[in-house]
This record gives sequence, C-alpha cells and structure tokens, in this order.
Amino acid sequence: MTDTVANAISTPEHDQPYDALGLKPDEYQRIRDLLGRRPTSGELAMYSVMWSEHCSYKSSKIYLRQFGQKVTPKMKQNLLVGMGENAGVIDIGEGWAVTFKVESHNHPSFIEPFQGAATGVGGIVRDIISMGARPVAVMDQLRFGAIDHPDTARVVHGVVRGISSYGNSLGLPNIGGETYFDSVYQDNPLVNALAVGVLRHEDLHLANARGAGNKVVLFGARTGGDGIGGASILASDTFSEGGPTKRPAVQVGDPFAEKVLIECCLELFAGDLVQGIQDLGAAGISCATSELAANGDGGMYIELDRVLLRDPTLTPEEILMSESQERMMAIVQPDKLEQFLAVTAKWDVETSVLGEVTDTGRLVIDWHGEEIVNVDPRTVAVDSPVYERPVAYPSWIDALQADSASALPRTSDPDQLREQFLTLLGSPNLASKHWITDQYDRYVGGNTALAVPDDGGMVRVDESSGLGFAIAADANGRYAQLDPYEGARLALAEAYRNVAVTGAVPAAVSDCLNFGSPENPEVMWQFSRAVEGLADGCLELEIPVTGGNVSFYNQTGDSPIHPTPVVAVLGVIDDVARRVPSGWQDDGENIYLLGTTALELDGSAWAGTIHDHLGGRPPKVDLEAEQRLAGLLAAGAQESLISAAHDLSDGGLAQAIAECVLRFGVGARVVLDELLDRDGIDVATALFSESTGRVLVSVPREDDVRFRGLCEGRGYTVARIGVTDATSGTLELQDLFTVPVEDLRATHRSLAL
Repeated sequence: MTDTVANAISTPEHDQPYDALGLKPDEYQRIRDLLGRRPTSGELAMYSVMWSEHCSYKSSKIYLRQFGQKVTPKMKQNLLVGMGENAGVIDIGEGWAVTFKVESHNHPSFIEPFQGAATGVGGIVRDIISMGARPVAVMDQLRFGAIDHPDTARVVHGVVRGISSYGNSLGLPNIGGETYFDSVYQDNPLVNALAVGVLRHEDLHLANARGAGNKVVLFGARTGGDGIGGASILASDTFSEGGPTKRPAVQVGDPFAEKVLIECCLELFAGDLVQGIQDLGAAGISCATSELAANGDGGMYIELDRVLLRDPTLTPEEILMSESQERMMAIVQPDKLEQFLAVTAKWDVETSVLGEVTDTGRLVIDWHGEEIVNVDPRTVAVDSPVYERPVAYPSWIDALQADSASALPRTSDPDQLREQFLTLLGSPNLASKHWITDQYDRYVGGNTALAVPDDGGMVRVDESSGLGFAIAADANGRYAQLDPYEGARLALAEAYRNVAVTGAVPAAVSDCLNFGSPENPEVMWQFSRAVEGLADGCLELEIPVTGGNVSFYNQTGDSPIHPTPVVAVLGVIDDVARRVPSGWQDDGENIYLLGTTALELDGSAWAGTIHDHLGGRPPKVDLEAEQRLAGLLAAGAQESLISAAHDLSDGGLAQAIAECVLRFGVGARVVLDELLDRDGIDVATALFSESTGRVLVSVPREDDVRFRGLCEGRGYTVARIGVTDATSGTLELQDLFTVPVEDLRATHRSLAL
C-alpha cells in the first residue's frame, strides 16, 4: 500500500527504517518535528539522501564558509558564478566564460570500478552542461593502493577503462591528471573527475525554478533501479574491515546517451527554451526537485507516476532515490513547451512533463493521484543539519613531525646517486603512466594545445583569436599527513605553478577534499586545518574558489586515508600559440633553474622510495614568491623568451631534468657546482629536495640577456645549470654520472600493471 501523507498522519507510531537509510535517531526526530508528523516513506527517502553527508555537507559546511568569507574585490572581479551552483564560472574575456569543477566518485569506484569511474565522468560533465556550457575537456586525479597488492589491478584497470570508455565516447579530450599508488588507499581508492566547459556570457543558465505555472520536464534516459541510495548509503559511510558494509547498486552509465543529451541541451539553450535546469546525479529526482524549488519561487507540484521507467516494478520511494544516469530536469515556460518537445524529439531524447512550478512554498508529489510528499523544499535541500563535529589534535602527529628525513643518510657517491636517480625515475609514482594515459584521447576536438605529459592541459576556446585556458590539478597526501594546513597550501602552489609554466595566468580554483570519517575527531582536525590552509592560500594569491566537493568516509575501520585535498587551478592565456611545453626541443639552449633549493626532504619521493620513510614537516611554501614566479613566467612566454618550462615537485630537480629530456628526447649537460655553492647544499639535496617555487626553463641563446634581465627586474633567484644537447643522446650530470636518453626512457616506461 502506498504510504500517503494522509496515512502518515493516521499512523504516527509506524516504525520506519531510517537507520538503514543512513539517518541518525536525532535526524529522524528532527524530520518529524519539521513536518509535525512522521514522514511518509517517500519523504523519508528524500530527506535521507538530501541530508546525507555527500549531499548536505553537514559536517564540512561550517569550515567551507571560509571560501566565501576570505575574499578581496580582485577575487570577485572575473567571477560570474561562485559556490552554490552546479559549477563555478569565470569570465576569460572576449565575451567567453569557462566553467569547471572537480568531484569524487570514490566509493562506487572501489565496489564496481568500471561503472563507478565512468559515471563519475558522466556526472561531472552533466554539471558543466547544466551551466549552459559545452564540455570541452576532462581530467582525473587517481589514488590506488599498493601497486603489488593483489586487488590493486582490479581497481586500476576497471577505473581506467571506465574513464576512457566514457570520456572517449563523449568525444572529450582527457588533457591531464595524476595517478599515485600508496597502501593507505588500498580499500579506499580516490577517483576524482574534473570537467571544463566553455560558453558565451549570454548562454549562462542556473538551477532554479521560477514562474508559477512553468512546466517541470524530465528528459534523457529512463529511470531504473541503479544507484539507489548511492549518496546516502554508499558515499556517506565507512567501509568495514571486511569490505563495504552496504552495497546498493552502483549507477550504470551510457556515454552515447549523454553525448546526445549534450547536443540536445545546447540546442535547447540556443533556442532560449529553458528557464532553469538541473542535472540528476546524487539523490536523483529528490535532489533535482527540491533544489530547483528551493532556489526558485519555493513551490513545485509533481506527478511522480509520469516518470518514464526502465523497470516498471520500482516503488515511488525507489524512483525518488534512483541515481540513474544521463537525466536532466528543466523548467520550461508553457508557451515554449511545444518547441522544447520538438527539440527533444529531434534528438530522440525521451521526455515527460512531470508537473509545474507553484507559489505555495511547498514541494508536493503525487503518486497515481495520492499525495506522498508535502514538504518545504528548503528543509530538504538547504536547511539540513549542520554539525560542529568534535575536533582533536592527533595524538601521533608530534612524533611524526619530529622524525625528519634530514637524519637519513645522503650519499655523495656518483654511482649511488645514479642508482637512486634511476630508482626514483622508475618508481610507481614517478614512472611514466603512458599505459594509462595512452588509453585516453587527448586531442579529439582539435583544440588541445597542451596535454599530459605537459605540466598543465591547455585548450583553445576561440579559433580566431587563439584565446584559451590552461588547467592543472594536484595533491600530495604525504605532505598533508605531515601537516594538513601546509599540505593544502602546497597542493594549491603546485597547481598554480603548473598552470603558470604553460604561459597562462592562474585565475580560479576548484577543489575536491578527500578525507576519512568526520566522526573521527582527528580527521576533523585534519579537515579543518586543510580548509583553513586552502582558504588562506587563495586569499594570499587572490584567486577565488569557485566551487568543489567534499568526500568524507574514505576510511576502512579505524584507518583513514592520508588527507588528500585535490586542488585544481584554471588559468587564462590570450593566445595558445604562445604556449610553453614542458620539455626542450632544440640544441644549445641554456638551462636555468628559477628559485632556491633548501634541505627539504621530509615527505619527499626520495624519502619514501629510497628509505621507506614518512616524517618531519613538508617543504615551506612562499605564496608571494609563487605569485612573482608566475608573473615572470607569463612575461617570458608573452615575449617568447622561454622555449620550455617544467615545475619542480615530486622527485625534485633530478626528476624534472629527466622529464624535460624525455618530453622530446633531447639530452642535456648539467653542472650543479654553482647551485651547491650558492644555496649551501649537498649534491643529494640538490638532486632530490622538493623545495617549492622552483621551475626549470630552457632559453634560446639569442634571448639569454633579455631573460636574465627579466629575472633581475622581477627579483627572482636564477642560476644557469646547463645546456641542452640534441647530439649526444645522453643526460650528463658533470662529475657525477651520465645516462643515455634511451636508458632513461626504458626506466621511465618500465612500469605497467
């Protein structure tokens, strides 16, 4: 029997399975207090998914407010849409705007790696569509367990196939990302998907339902039983020691249906046939109806039995909770409904008119003529519980920070340095990921200017002017484990630097904050510090956070992952023809190292790979220096003084030199004597330190004087450390060792799973 509102009123003591839906006893009581009665089973379904950690941000909201509070007028200058919408939007000039966002699909990708990752891509792409934009690129940030663990291959191959299958089928270039292996992610892999879209200013659309009488239209794929409870049950709980405690169906994606949906939406936007629009992702129809109503005039009437179903046995509660993919909900004026339906029919996209916008302030849903939901939509979508979780300084962190890598033995023996250099170059986290990235189409669409293995991806937006954007996303869980405040700032600095080396000017930030359980006070301390660090860093750089995602419960039993705040930075370049690649291509160019090197090996790849060590404090980050460095690089690119630029991060100078050589197969002769004397460091520190604010550049000989003048004028430390060598076929570090380029390549490409 259908649980109607009338039935709920007449049966107040009816037992309801709120705990199985992820609600706590006090949350269930709060729902009863809001309604003045027990909820119907449909209402309970809606509240359970919308009040979940994944959808409501109930444990993180008090911290995330800093992103909107720590702002300057400059940070708002080019911001068209900020936090609170499906994705942030920034003005990049010439009437163009870019929208971008990064989100997690972690838990589903452990349970069913292929579909979990594929639908992660599909979901973030629909967020971009819902802003009125055409998606033009994707990226991914991946973290897996130990590479030699028997289960890692299952997850890695499934995730990579899911990403490549969905992205390639959509015709979207995958222009960059990261893949790391660490045992802390063994049962909690991280699959963070990023998408970017472009639009003209006038094409911007928002998620709200305004205008009483306007029609509520569901279009796209039919609704099935896949993904029911994904947000409330799967993404908002930890895994037990024995594996997932709750296993609802993971969503099933159809990229070809999404491709048609993209083109259909763009035609609807072009015809001005849409008043408001929302994609259906986490929480499905529950989310779309409540958010559209709450963000608009506040009322909506829906006939749920009009939803087109793949599975006719679905109950109304299951329809409300289903997370079936490739669906959108639009608000359409009645006089434009016929034109709207003509466009969806042209694209063969199934469409159903579910109801209309009202001015009642209530979200009312009927099922075959009986009222099963009658709620204030704001109580579902906006006014969820807000928790101030207990916060505790970790009992173990002082001892961890006291255990510095500076006490580890550092060799000066050339043979041992050569061996360590090659060990790092072929290690799981520094070796080439060509066996992953070669499965992604990087150039489909014809507008990719830079892509992996360059430091940042770059896409042309306007063919006539060359206007484009660059984007990079970075994280270092090892740094954040040592100090989450500095770890978040380091992730920001690296992504900022990776955009700057392409020749673009950093302009905006999106983030995906991956942490353990918020019910663990030490995890909440890590989270609070990371958010504070990121907010402070963005304020210092004067670059706005446009939106993002929080992923909690990345924890098995009592063992959380390392804090992994992924930070994506988007930059603007006025002409992609002036882009700067990450490797040198010509013989006889001078190689310069920008920045200074200190004894900063704590949390480094060298400490982890050579000594299996994690301890100490991460490298210091000077964001004012990063800002000056970015300005120098932009000026160098604008004046065509720099032929290649590559940032120094994981693996330090040694890894950066090797990657510059391998990018185009051009060797180098490097001399470190001046660097050692100037910075007062030993040779192992020079090669493997991960000090920040450093970039390796190559400069044509005829531009040498001008480049040095640029560095001097901007007050940035620089040292000439070598020359490119296209004839010898080797990388020579004078007085230390020489490695043939082919040996470098063989070592770097030796990893495969």
